Amino acid sequence: MRSQIKLGHISGIEIGLHYSWLIIALLISFSLAAHFHQVRPDWNVGLTWTAAVLTAVFFFITLLLHELAHSFVAKSRGLRVRAITLFALGGVSQIESEASDAKSEFWIAIVGPLTSLVIGGVLIGIARLSGAGQVTPSSLVNAVLLWLGYINLALAAFNMVPGYPLDGGRVLRAIIWWITHNQDKSTRAASQVGQIVAFLFILYGVFRFFVGGNFGGLWMAFIGWFLLDASRSSYMQVSIAAGLRDRHVADIMERDCPSVPGYLSLRDFVDMHLLHTHSACFIVTQGSQPVGLITAQETKKVSRDRWEQTSVQSVMRALNSVPAVAPQMPVLKAMELMTRENVNELAVVSNGHFEGIFSRLQVLRYLHIYSGMGPPDQIAA
Repeated sequence: MRSQIKLGHISGIEIGLHYSWLIIALLISFSLAAHFHQVRPDWNVGLTWTAAVLTAVFFFITLLLHELAHSFVAKSRGLRVRAITLFALGGVSQIESEASDAKSEFWIAIVGPLTSLVIGGVLIGIARLSGAGQVTPSSLVNAVLLWLGYINLALAAFNMVPGYPLDGGRVLRAIIWWITHNQDKSTRAASQVGQIVAFLFILYGVFRFFVGGNFGGLWMAFIGWFLLDASRSSYMQVSIAAGLRDRHVADIMERDCPSVPGYLSLRDFVDMHLLHTHSACFIVTQGSQPVGLITAQETKKVSRDRWEQTSVQSVMRALNSVPAVAPQMPVLKAMELMTRENVNELAVVSNGHFEGIFSRLQVLRYLHIYSGMGPPDQIAA
Protein backbone atom coordinates (compact mmCIF):
# COMPACT_ATOMS: atom_id res chain seq x y z
CA MET A 1 0.00 0.00 0.00
CA ARG A 2 1.45 3.33 -1.09
CA SER A 3 0.95 6.62 0.72
CA GLN A 4 -0.57 9.67 -0.94
CA ILE A 5 0.50 12.19 1.73
CA LYS A 6 4.26 12.24 2.45
CA LEU A 7 5.21 13.34 5.95
CA GLY A 8 8.98 12.98 5.87
CA HIS A 9 11.61 10.41 6.88
CA ILE A 10 12.68 8.80 10.15
CA SER A 11 15.97 6.89 10.17
CA GLY A 12 15.81 6.64 6.38
CA ILE A 13 12.21 5.30 6.40
CA GLU A 14 9.64 7.28 4.44
CA ILE A 15 6.56 8.11 6.54
CA GLY A 16 3.25 8.70 4.80
CA LEU A 17 -0.53 8.63 5.02
CA HIS A 18 -3.02 6.81 2.86
CA TYR A 19 -6.17 8.83 2.22
CA SER A 20 -8.19 6.24 4.13
CA TRP A 21 -6.40 7.34 7.33
CA LEU A 22 -8.61 10.43 7.30
CA ILE A 23 -11.61 8.11 7.71
CA ILE A 24 -10.34 6.58 10.94
CA ALA A 25 -9.18 9.98 12.23
CA LEU A 26 -12.68 11.40 11.73
CA LEU A 27 -14.34 8.33 13.26
CA ILE A 28 -12.11 8.48 16.32
CA SER A 29 -12.68 12.22 16.72
CA PHE A 30 -16.48 11.98 16.40
CA SER A 31 -16.69 8.90 18.64
CA LEU A 32 -14.59 10.47 21.37
CA ALA A 33 -16.42 13.79 21.12
CA ALA A 34 -19.71 11.93 21.65
CA HIS A 35 -18.20 9.98 24.56
CA PHE A 36 -16.72 13.01 26.30
CA HIS A 37 -19.99 14.89 25.86
CA GLN A 38 -21.80 12.00 27.56
CA VAL A 39 -19.46 11.50 30.53
CA ARG A 40 -18.68 15.21 31.02
CA PRO A 41 -21.83 17.18 30.21
CA ASP A 42 -20.33 20.13 32.10
CA TRP A 43 -17.68 20.57 29.38
CA ASN A 44 -18.46 23.06 26.64
CA VAL A 45 -18.31 22.15 22.94
CA GLY A 46 -14.82 23.59 22.50
CA LEU A 47 -13.34 21.60 25.38
CA THR A 48 -15.07 18.40 24.25
CA TRP A 49 -13.74 18.65 20.71
CA THR A 50 -10.28 19.68 21.89
CA ALA A 51 -10.03 16.49 23.95
CA ALA A 52 -11.31 14.39 21.04
CA VAL A 53 -8.97 15.87 18.44
CA LEU A 54 -5.93 15.72 20.74
CA THR A 55 -6.63 12.04 21.42
CA ALA A 56 -6.88 11.36 17.68
CA VAL A 57 -3.62 13.22 16.98
CA PHE A 58 -1.69 11.43 19.71
CA PHE A 59 -3.15 8.12 18.56
CA PHE A 60 -1.53 8.86 15.19
CA ILE A 61 1.81 9.26 16.99
CA THR A 62 1.45 6.06 19.02
CA LEU A 63 0.40 4.12 15.91
CA LEU A 64 3.52 5.40 14.19
CA LEU A 65 5.59 4.19 17.17
CA HIS A 66 3.95 0.77 16.77
CA GLU A 67 5.06 0.58 13.12
CA LEU A 68 8.50 2.02 13.85
CA ALA A 69 9.03 -0.79 16.35
CA HIS A 70 8.37 -3.32 13.57
CA SER A 71 10.70 -1.45 11.24
CA PHE A 72 13.60 -1.01 13.65
CA VAL A 73 13.59 -4.69 14.62
CA ALA A 74 13.42 -5.64 10.92
CA LYS A 75 16.42 -3.39 10.18
CA SER A 76 18.32 -4.91 13.10
CA ARG A 77 17.73 -8.30 11.45
CA GLY A 78 19.29 -7.11 8.19
CA LEU A 79 16.05 -6.34 6.32
CA ARG A 80 15.52 -3.11 4.39
CA VAL A 81 12.46 -1.03 5.30
CA ARG A 82 11.40 1.36 2.58
CA ALA A 83 8.35 3.12 4.04
CA ILE A 84 5.61 3.18 6.67
CA THR A 85 2.08 3.96 5.53
CA LEU A 86 -0.78 4.66 7.93
CA PHE A 87 -4.24 3.80 6.61
CA ALA A 88 -7.84 3.23 7.78
CA LEU A 89 -7.22 0.05 9.80
CA GLY A 90 -3.80 0.89 11.19
CA GLY A 91 -0.39 0.96 9.57
CA VAL A 92 1.92 -1.12 7.43
CA SER A 93 5.70 -1.24 7.31
CA GLN A 94 6.90 -1.88 3.77
CA ILE A 95 9.69 -4.38 4.43
CA GLU A 96 11.26 -5.28 1.10
CA SER A 97 12.11 -8.92 1.84
CA GLU A 98 10.88 -11.76 4.02
CA ALA A 99 12.52 -12.70 7.30
CA SER A 100 15.08 -15.44 6.75
CA ASP A 101 14.18 -17.45 9.85
CA ALA A 102 11.30 -18.06 12.25
CA LYS A 103 13.00 -16.25 15.14
CA SER A 104 13.33 -13.02 13.16
CA GLU A 105 9.72 -13.29 11.96
CA PHE A 106 8.50 -13.76 15.54
CA TRP A 107 10.29 -10.73 16.98
CA ILE A 108 9.48 -8.46 14.04
CA ALA A 109 5.79 -9.36 14.40
CA ILE A 110 5.35 -9.28 18.16
CA VAL A 111 7.27 -6.09 18.91
CA GLY A 112 4.45 -3.92 17.50
CA PRO A 113 1.68 -5.18 19.83
CA LEU A 114 4.16 -5.17 22.74
CA THR A 115 4.92 -1.50 21.99
CA SER A 116 1.21 -0.60 21.95
CA LEU A 117 0.67 -2.61 25.15
CA VAL A 118 3.46 -0.77 26.95
CA ILE A 119 2.28 2.64 25.68
CA GLY A 120 -1.29 1.89 26.75
CA GLY A 121 -0.26 0.67 30.19
CA VAL A 122 2.03 3.65 30.82
CA LEU A 123 -0.59 6.21 29.75
CA ILE A 124 -3.34 4.63 31.86
CA GLY A 125 -0.94 4.40 34.79
CA ILE A 126 -0.04 8.10 34.51
CA ALA A 127 -3.72 9.03 34.25
CA ARG A 128 -4.65 7.00 37.32
CA LEU A 129 -1.74 8.30 39.39
CA SER A 130 -2.75 11.86 38.52
CA GLY A 131 -6.31 11.32 39.70
CA ALA A 132 -8.01 10.09 36.56
CA GLY A 133 -8.87 6.66 37.85
CA GLN A 134 -12.58 7.13 37.30
CA VAL A 135 -14.44 6.52 34.09
CA THR A 136 -15.25 10.23 34.06
CA PRO A 137 -11.86 11.97 34.33
CA SER A 138 -11.89 15.49 35.61
CA SER A 139 -9.32 17.21 33.42
CA LEU A 140 -8.74 17.43 29.69
CA VAL A 141 -5.17 16.12 29.96
CA ASN A 142 -6.21 13.15 32.05
CA ALA A 143 -9.09 12.41 29.67
CA VAL A 144 -6.70 12.33 26.71
CA LEU A 145 -4.17 10.15 28.56
CA LEU A 146 -6.79 7.71 29.82
CA TRP A 147 -8.60 7.12 26.53
CA LEU A 148 -5.43 7.15 24.49
CA GLY A 149 -4.23 4.39 26.79
CA TYR A 150 -7.41 2.39 26.24
CA ILE A 151 -7.14 2.81 22.47
CA ASN A 152 -3.56 1.50 22.49
CA LEU A 153 -4.56 -1.52 24.55
CA ALA A 154 -7.34 -2.18 22.05
CA LEU A 155 -4.83 -1.80 19.19
CA ALA A 156 -2.50 -4.34 20.82
CA ALA A 157 -5.37 -6.79 21.35
CA PHE A 158 -6.71 -6.41 17.80
CA ASN A 159 -3.28 -6.91 16.25
CA MET A 160 -2.77 -10.12 18.22
CA VAL A 161 -5.86 -11.71 16.63
CA PRO A 162 -4.37 -14.78 14.86
CA GLY A 163 -5.46 -13.59 11.43
CA TYR A 164 -2.62 -13.37 8.95
CA PRO A 165 -1.34 -10.80 7.94
CA LEU A 166 -2.11 -9.13 11.29
CA ASP A 167 0.74 -9.26 13.79
CA GLY A 168 -0.93 -12.13 15.64
CA GLY A 169 -1.13 -14.06 12.39
CA ARG A 170 2.55 -13.45 11.75
CA VAL A 171 3.39 -14.63 15.26
CA LEU A 172 1.35 -17.78 14.54
CA ARG A 173 3.22 -18.18 11.27
CA ALA A 174 6.58 -17.88 13.08
CA ILE A 175 5.57 -20.54 15.62
CA ILE A 176 4.42 -22.98 12.90
CA TRP A 177 7.58 -22.19 10.94
CA TRP A 178 9.72 -22.97 13.98
CA ILE A 179 7.90 -26.29 14.50
CA THR A 180 7.76 -27.45 10.86
CA HIS A 181 10.94 -25.76 9.53
CA ASN A 182 8.90 -24.96 6.41
CA GLN A 183 8.31 -21.29 5.55
CA ASP A 184 5.77 -21.89 2.78
CA LYS A 185 3.75 -24.40 4.80
CA SER A 186 3.65 -22.08 7.82
CA THR A 187 2.45 -19.13 5.75
CA ARG A 188 -0.28 -21.20 4.09
CA ALA A 189 -1.48 -22.42 7.49
CA ALA A 190 -1.46 -18.88 8.97
CA SER A 191 -3.30 -17.53 5.91
CA GLN A 192 -5.99 -20.23 6.22
CA VAL A 193 -6.46 -19.43 9.91
CA GLY A 194 -6.67 -15.75 8.93
CA GLN A 195 -9.49 -16.50 6.48
CA ILE A 196 -11.41 -18.44 9.14
CA VAL A 197 -11.02 -15.56 11.60
CA ALA A 198 -12.13 -13.11 8.90
CA PHE A 199 -15.30 -15.14 8.21
CA LEU A 200 -16.08 -15.15 11.94
CA PHE A 201 -15.68 -11.35 12.05
CA ILE A 202 -18.04 -10.96 9.09
CA LEU A 203 -20.66 -13.33 10.52
CA TYR A 204 -20.52 -11.69 13.94
CA GLY A 205 -20.74 -8.22 12.39
CA VAL A 206 -23.78 -9.14 10.29
CA PHE A 207 -25.42 -10.76 13.32
CA ARG A 208 -24.84 -7.64 15.44
CA PHE A 209 -26.26 -5.43 12.70
CA PHE A 210 -29.51 -7.40 12.52
CA VAL A 211 -29.96 -7.55 16.31
CA GLY A 212 -29.54 -3.80 16.71
CA GLY A 213 -25.80 -3.27 16.63
CA ASN A 214 -26.22 -0.78 13.77
CA PHE A 215 -22.95 0.86 12.72
CA GLY A 216 -20.86 -1.23 15.12
CA GLY A 217 -21.95 -4.41 13.39
CA LEU A 218 -21.20 -3.04 9.93
CA TRP A 219 -17.78 -1.86 11.10
CA MET A 220 -17.00 -5.35 12.43
CA ALA A 221 -18.10 -6.90 9.12
CA PHE A 222 -15.91 -4.41 7.22
CA ILE A 223 -12.89 -5.38 9.32
CA GLY A 224 -13.65 -9.03 8.57
CA TRP A 225 -13.87 -8.32 4.85
CA PHE A 226 -10.52 -6.50 4.97
CA LEU A 227 -8.88 -9.42 6.80
CA LEU A 228 -10.34 -11.92 4.34
CA ASP A 229 -9.01 -9.98 1.37
CA ALA A 230 -5.59 -9.52 3.00
CA SER A 231 -5.36 -13.22 3.92
CA ARG A 232 -6.22 -14.32 0.40
CA SER A 233 -3.69 -11.88 -1.05
CA SER A 234 -1.04 -13.20 1.33
CA TYR A 235 -1.84 -16.78 0.31
CA MET A 236 -1.46 -15.78 -3.35
CA GLN A 237 1.88 -14.10 -2.61
CA VAL A 238 3.13 -17.24 -0.88
CA SER A 239 2.16 -19.37 -3.88
CA ILE A 240 3.93 -16.95 -6.19
CA ALA A 241 7.06 -16.90 -4.01
CA ALA A 242 7.08 -20.71 -3.83
CA GLY A 243 6.90 -20.91 -7.63
CA LEU A 244 9.82 -18.52 -8.01
CA ARG A 245 12.05 -19.45 -5.08
CA ASP A 246 14.41 -21.71 -7.03
CA ARG A 247 14.30 -19.69 -10.24
CA HIS A 248 17.02 -17.36 -11.53
CA VAL A 249 16.83 -14.37 -13.85
CA ALA A 250 18.29 -16.48 -16.68
CA ASP A 251 15.31 -18.85 -16.45
CA ILE A 252 12.74 -16.14 -17.18
CA MET A 253 14.52 -13.27 -18.95
CA GLU A 254 13.81 -12.36 -22.56
CA ARG A 255 16.98 -12.88 -24.58
CA ASP A 256 15.86 -12.09 -28.10
CA CYS A 257 14.30 -8.71 -27.40
CA PRO A 258 12.75 -6.97 -30.41
CA SER A 259 14.84 -4.01 -31.49
CA VAL A 260 13.85 -0.76 -33.12
CA PRO A 261 16.09 1.98 -34.57
CA GLY A 262 16.27 5.16 -32.56
CA TYR A 263 15.36 7.39 -35.52
CA LEU A 264 11.95 5.71 -35.92
CA SER A 265 8.94 7.91 -35.15
CA LEU A 266 6.58 6.92 -32.34
CA ARG A 267 3.80 6.56 -34.92
CA ASP A 268 5.78 3.98 -36.89
CA PHE A 269 6.95 2.30 -33.68
CA VAL A 270 3.37 1.78 -32.53
CA ASP A 271 1.97 0.78 -35.94
CA MET A 272 4.85 -1.44 -37.07
CA HIS A 273 6.08 -2.98 -33.81
CA LEU A 274 4.09 -2.39 -30.60
CA LEU A 275 0.75 -3.55 -32.02
CA HIS A 276 2.17 -6.69 -33.63
CA THR A 277 4.08 -8.39 -30.81
CA HIS A 278 3.49 -9.66 -27.28
CA SER A 279 6.75 -8.14 -26.12
CA ALA A 280 6.34 -5.38 -23.55
CA CYS A 281 9.83 -3.92 -23.98
CA PHE A 282 11.93 -3.01 -27.03
CA ILE A 283 15.65 -2.38 -27.37
CA VAL A 284 16.50 0.91 -29.07
CA THR A 285 19.57 0.69 -31.28
CA GLN A 286 22.01 3.04 -32.95
CA GLY A 287 23.52 1.08 -35.76
CA SER A 288 23.94 -2.34 -34.18
CA GLN A 289 24.53 -1.11 -30.62
CA PRO A 290 21.77 -1.20 -27.95
CA VAL A 291 21.41 2.25 -26.38
CA GLY A 292 18.05 2.27 -24.62
CA LEU A 293 14.66 0.77 -23.82
CA ILE A 294 11.18 1.83 -24.83
CA THR A 295 7.81 0.48 -23.66
CA ALA A 296 4.18 1.44 -24.08
CA GLN A 297 4.53 3.61 -20.97
CA GLU A 298 7.00 5.97 -22.66
CA THR A 299 4.69 6.18 -25.67
CA LYS A 300 1.70 7.12 -23.52
CA LYS A 301 3.56 10.10 -22.12
CA VAL A 302 3.48 11.76 -25.55
CA SER A 303 0.17 13.01 -26.99
CA ARG A 304 -0.87 11.23 -30.18
CA ASP A 305 -0.78 14.36 -32.30
CA ARG A 306 2.99 14.54 -31.63
CA TRP A 307 3.82 10.91 -32.42
CA GLU A 308 4.73 11.69 -36.01
CA GLN A 309 7.29 14.33 -35.01
CA THR A 310 8.71 12.47 -31.98
CA SER A 311 11.49 9.91 -32.40
CA VAL A 312 11.86 6.76 -30.35
CA GLN A 313 15.32 7.87 -29.20
CA SER A 314 13.96 11.12 -27.74
CA VAL A 315 11.66 9.31 -25.28
CA MET A 316 13.57 6.10 -24.59
CA ARG A 317 15.24 5.29 -21.29
CA ALA A 318 18.99 5.16 -21.74
CA LEU A 319 20.25 1.64 -21.19
CA ASN A 320 22.89 2.79 -18.70
CA SER A 321 20.13 4.33 -16.54
CA VAL A 322 18.21 1.04 -16.24
CA PRO A 323 19.15 -1.02 -13.15
CA ALA A 324 21.15 -4.07 -14.18
CA VAL A 325 21.30 -7.59 -12.77
CA ALA A 326 23.31 -10.73 -13.53
CA PRO A 327 21.64 -13.78 -15.11
CA GLN A 328 22.49 -15.82 -11.98
CA MET A 329 20.55 -13.53 -9.60
CA PRO A 330 17.55 -15.23 -7.91
CA VAL A 331 14.24 -14.03 -9.33
CA LEU A 332 12.91 -12.99 -5.90
CA LYS A 333 15.97 -10.77 -5.35
CA ALA A 334 15.49 -9.21 -8.80
CA MET A 335 11.85 -8.48 -7.98
CA GLU A 336 12.87 -6.85 -4.70
CA LEU A 337 15.22 -4.62 -6.71
CA MET A 338 12.40 -3.65 -9.09
CA THR A 339 10.23 -2.73 -6.11
CA ARG A 340 13.03 -0.72 -4.51
CA GLU A 341 13.84 1.14 -7.73
CA ASN A 342 10.15 1.42 -8.73
CA VAL A 343 10.77 0.01 -12.24
CA ASN A 344 9.14 -2.73 -14.30
CA GLU A 345 12.21 -3.84 -16.26
CA LEU A 346 15.83 -4.67 -15.48
CA ALA A 347 18.72 -4.95 -17.90
CA VAL A 348 20.48 -8.32 -17.73
CA VAL A 349 24.25 -7.94 -18.06
CA SER A 350 26.95 -10.60 -17.95
CA ASN A 351 30.66 -9.71 -18.01
CA GLY A 352 29.80 -6.24 -19.25
CA HIS A 353 27.76 -7.60 -22.15
CA PHE A 354 24.04 -6.89 -22.54
CA GLU A 355 22.14 -10.22 -22.49
CA GLY A 356 18.49 -9.24 -22.45
CA ILE A 357 15.59 -7.91 -20.36
CA PHE A 358 13.96 -9.15 -17.17
CA SER A 359 10.47 -7.72 -16.58
CA ARG A 360 7.41 -8.09 -14.36
CA LEU A 361 5.35 -9.15 -17.36
CA GLN A 362 7.71 -12.07 -18.01
CA VAL A 363 7.37 -13.17 -14.40
CA LEU A 364 3.57 -13.08 -14.66
CA ARG A 365 3.63 -15.05 -17.90
CA TYR A 366 5.93 -17.64 -16.33
CA LEU A 367 3.55 -18.05 -13.38
CA HIS A 368 0.58 -18.32 -15.70
CA ILE A 369 2.19 -21.07 -17.77
CA TYR A 370 4.10 -23.08 -15.15
CA SER A 371 2.36 -22.45 -11.84
CA GLY A 372 -1.33 -22.31 -12.76
CA MET A 373 -1.76 -18.92 -11.13
CA GLY A 374 -4.32 -17.63 -13.61
CA PRO A 375 -4.03 -15.08 -16.42
CA PRO A 376 -1.24 -12.49 -16.08
CA ASP A 377 -3.67 -9.57 -15.85
CA GLN A 378 -5.50 -11.33 -13.00
CA ILE A 379 -2.24 -11.94 -11.12
CA ALA A 380 -1.18 -8.32 -11.61
CA ALA A 381 -4.49 -7.12 -10.19
